[in-house]
Amino acid sequence: MIPSIAQCTQLMADYAMLANIKEHSFMVARITALLSRELHRAGVLIDGELAMAGALLHDIAKTQCLDGRCNHAQVGVEICLAHGFPRVAEIVGEHVVLRDFSPAQLSAKEVVYYADKRVNHDRIVSLAERLEYILGRYGNDDPKHMDMIHENFGKCCHIEDLIFSFLDFRPSQVSDLVKELGGVENEYAEIS
Repeated sequence: MIPSIAQCTQLMADYAMLANIKEHSFMVARITALLSRELHRAGVLIDGELAMAGALLHDIAKTQCLDGRCNHAQVGVEICLAHGFPRVAEIVGEHVVLRDFSPAQLSAKEVVYYADKRVNHDRIVSLAERLEYILGRYGNDDPKHMDMIHENFGKCCHIEDLIFSFLDFRPSQVSDLVKELGGVENEYAEIS
């Protein structure tokens, strides 16, 4: 089962998602909707309903894990599984570090992973800008940790190249195209 937008927003409320995290999640959802729709038009079938739910719920546990005592991706998986959303749980579990990536296949998981890396707080940024932020915020001046972050972003760069090899616009145009979108609810109707 895949939750609707209404169910996702209810879960955001149930788990007391902070307003800034909710704004981030909705921006990730807007990018996800745009990319899913345009990939679909290009013949790459992305499960838009699953992608949208994954985007909205990717940080469902972020608020409760802000103190650093838990892994928000793992707790998010547990929340999704508890509510009967195993397919969404897979996306939530890999939105920080993508473990199973095959350059031969794009799925909702890769689209959400990429969209999340394009949003810093609630602002669309380039991968380079987001990498700089992540290194500064989570690198902790630990060379091993920073290498892991660089490796993870390397996958994201490959995903970006793959996504945009199918599209007739560039990554730098995503922000302007997202501004043209209506609300997430409107976009959901087009990709489901």
